[in-house]
Amino acid sequence: MSEPPTTPERSEPLDPEDAKLVTLARASRARSGAAEGAAVRDDTGRTYTAATVTLPSLALSALQTAVAMAASSGAATLAAAAVVREDDGHPLRDPDVAAVRDLGGPWTPIFLASPAGTVLSTTQT
Repeated sequence: MSEPPTTPERSEPLDPEDAKLVTLARASRARSGAAEGAAVRDDTGRTYTAATVTLPSLALSALQTAVAMAASSGAATLAAAAVVREDDGHPLRDPDVAAVRDLGGPWTPIFLASPAGTVLSTTQT
């Protein structure tokens, strides 16, 4: 069994529910073969997962898609989010952070993780 993901800022493992988000985001990315996978958790504990959408008439990041799925399912707010992608050294895109803030409000944590599940950074909306 592998160790729970940790963040570079701290050495203790993520909360089990946050680690689950990273695991679900990894699975979405792997299953679809997309550039990104994402997962969000609403205030009731329900999770929503998604991968990057790239169609001729529609392009959404994995996180935007997961937030849209939560919103369309009636989620009132978000507790946390996770994105898994290759480590390109870039922070999360502003539209991704804004989507989480729109539904989750200020201070919703977003964990950015590598495909191996290592948490690279945590952003507060």
